[in-house]
Amino acid sequence: MPIIVQKYGGTSLANADLIKSVAARIFDTKNRGFDVVVVCSAMGDSTDRLLTLAREITEHPNPRELDVLLSTGETLVCPLVALALEEIGCPAISLTGIQAGIKTEPRFGRARISDIDPFRIHQEIGEGKVVVVAGFQGGTNEQEITTLGRGGSDTSAVALSATLGAIRCEIFTDVEGIFTADPRVVPNARKISEIDYEEMLELAIVGAKMQPRSIELGAIYQIPILVTSSFTNTSGTTIHEEVNVELSNRVRGVAYDSNVAKITLKSVPDRPGIAASLFEPLANIGVSVDTIVQNTGSGDITDLSFTISRSDLGLALETITPIARMNGALTVDHESALSKVSIVGTGMQNAPGFAARMFRALAEANINIDMITTSEIRITCIVREEQVKEAVSILHKTFELDQGD
Repeated sequence: MPIIVQKYGGTSLANADLIKSVAARIFDTKNRGFDVVVVCSAMGDSTDRLLTLAREITEHPNPRELDVLLSTGETLVCPLVALALEEIGCPAISLTGIQAGIKTEPRFGRARISDIDPFRIHQEIGEGKVVVVAGFQGGTNEQEITTLGRGGSDTSAVALSATLGAIRCEIFTDVEGIFTADPRVVPNARKISEIDYEEMLELAIVGAKMQPRSIELGAIYQIPILVTSSFTNTSGTTIHEEVNVELSNRVRGVAYDSNVAKITLKSVPDRPGIAASLFEPLANIGVSVDTIVQNTGSGDITDLSFTISRSDLGLALETITPIARMNGALTVDHESALSKVSIVGTGMQNAPGFAARMFRALAEANINIDMITTSEIRITCIVREEQVKEAVSILHKTFELDQGD
């Protein structure tokens, strides 16, 4: 039978009644003639609670022990889902990431999947069972438990879909699909019926609630991804390769991300190799750098600013400050009350005026732009955190995203 991989987010599994409802949905899918592999996130906000608990014990948790701790959230919920399935007459088995054959690189907290051995999953499917896999986690060749970072269960689900040859990956969450903006910020945001991998990847990178790696894997292996609600029966949003050509030449969505911090190095020597000496150590500790702005040098010195995730600020400052000072930087400043707001759309690459309209709309609302970064289909502005939701609403209205396709 064809395989469908279904992933359920934490809000869909927050209590026993919701787990029973999820089990009924899974059993219905199986009864419609599909083999089903289920990927589960941790219940509710249990990952955040475990992280808070660890930091009440130590400000700097050992990364290995933190991964072992955080992985327990997914490990806990999977047998509950399997038990709920068996209770309604559906054979099921729960597997940890390691038991499911998910192998990762040896990096704690942000590991990438290196390989999946599907033998055990195929074996259990062959016995007529629904296989319930713990998302967000895997293991190294040395059997160390690793986690995949925020949203990692999405990546687990799409990676399993590719390995198992699934006909699609279904992501069930607490919203009805992908919207033109966060509907909690813009009440008249419109659900997008379909979107291509490239646009969705850009939206995910700048704040839409999917892990970018999952979209990359979907694009590489051509796995259609359905994002829909586990609470209602809606058509959701399909992420795939082809979209209606009538949807081109326009902005498709506005996204924002409040997890932004900026580091500025003042009076850095302007010579070859300085940038490498600063950014290589950050890469080595797993800190991703986003927007980079280097001012025109005055004499032999320049100022260098870049953004990172706010959650990485402490580690980044600890790493880069001594290196910057060794290289002659006058000061190392930082700011954390920032956010980024972005517009995304494939039509932007061939049509003029999108940047001008965006900047004018923000200016008329007295929203100052701190930094700007672009791709072929995205324009991102760094703004004050307290103004970002206003910026989202203004840009949604400016580009008429409440209008239908």
